[in-house]
Amino acid sequence: MAHAGETIGPVLLDLQTIQARVRELGAQITRDYRGKNPHVVGILKGASIFHADLVRTIDLDLSFDFMAVGSYGALTKSSGEVRILKDLDESLEGKDVLLVEDIVDTGLTLHYLLQNLQNRNPESLKIAALLNKPSRREIHVDVDYIGFDIPDEFVIGYGLDYNQRYRHLQDVRILQLSK
Repeated sequence: MAHAGETIGPVLLDLQTIQARVRELGAQITRDYRGKNPHVVGILKGASIFHADLVRTIDLDLSFDFMAVGSYGALTKSSGEVRILKDLDESLEGKDVLLVEDIVDTGLTLHYLLQNLQNRNPESLKIAALLNKPSRREIHVDVDYIGFDIPDEFVIGYGLDYNQRYRHLQDVRILQLSK
């Protein structure tokens, strides 16, 4: 149920389409990491559903952990200031790390995360993102596995939120806000 000034708009990506793409990404990651044991780091809270679905499609012995970062607050655009709200429980030293993000927008949060994690001496560091908004990019980041390129719309569902709401929606939908 939408709140005042908010309209849950059209479905951008339905659950079946998302699940099919997640299986494709899992198969590609399985091939790319053959002979390795990836350590899959999910970024809370937005990537939690994508992370859970993705790790179940990777046919390898793996481990995972979570980080929480903040850059949006109650805004629909990144503030540009990134804060670590929950750090990892384990060291990344010598591990093949796969960072799982919900969406790559301006690139500022991901750039910060990459610098932070690279300083922890992983063997390798790659990125998987469910959604990519190339039109919003302010800083270049290389994303190794992309689910979908999407237009510059504010999206909710499948883990993505607005003010901590709408994460539970199965589809990725556009949220329309009254000005």
